[in-house]
Amino acid sequence: MNISDVARETGLPPKTIRYYEEIGLIRPLRDTNGYRVFRQSDSHKLAFLGRARALGFSIEDCRKLMALYEDQDRASSDVKQLAQEHLAQIDEKIAQLQSMQATLRHLVRECAGDARPDCPILRDLAEG
Repeated sequence: MNISDVARETGLPPKTIRYYEEIGLIRPLRDTNGYRVFRQSDSHKLAFLGRARALGFSIEDCRKLMALYEDQDRASSDVKQLAQEHLAQIDEKIAQLQSMQATLRHLVRECAGDARPDCPILRDLAEG
C-alpha cells in the first residue's frame, strides 16, 4: 500500500503518518524508487496509534504502548498501569476544567452585562 491507501484505511492524514515514521513509531519498507510501501501490519499499527492518540495518550505513552503491544511476553499489569496513570491525568484535567467552569459561571452571573463599565469578570482577571 502507498501512503494514500494507508491514510484512507486508518483515517490518519499522510502528514501524521510521515511524522510517526520520522519519530520511529512505524517503519514502512521503501521501494526501489524510494516510495514508502506499507504492509498490513503497518496499517494495523497506525490504526492502533490513531486510537491511542484519540484517547489522549501522549506520543511517549504511544511509544510505550506500541512496545508493549509488540512484546508477546508483556505483563498486562504494565499496560494497565500506563492506562491508569493516563486516566488519573484525565481526571485531574476534568477537575481543573470543572473548577474553571464554576468560576466563570459565577463571574458571568455577577456581571450585569449592561452599558456600565463596571465588570466583575475583568476585575477578577485583573486581581488574579
